[in-house]
Amino acid sequence: MIEYKFDTQLLIEGHNLSEDTINEYITNNFEGDCLLAVGDDELIKIHFHTNTPWKVLEYCTSLGEIYDIVIENMERQTLGLKG
Repeated sequence: MIEYKFDTQLLIEGHNLSEDTINEYITNNFEGDCLLAVGDDELIKIHFHTNTPWKVLEYCTSLGEIYDIVIENMERQTLGLKG
């Protein structure tokens, strides 16, 4: 069984974005693992495994425009099904 079943990926476009601030907020406020928050002050790529991807999307929307959103169910993938 996978502890955090949704692989959540997206891009955030905005102004004065901070990898460190985003990383710290997600780490402190959402359960999950495998967090990556990389980019610069105008574009950040997020990758995070969680059971509550909608919370991550809600937070990221508060920072700027989000797009290229991918949420895959890793439990389904391990069963050979589409994620």
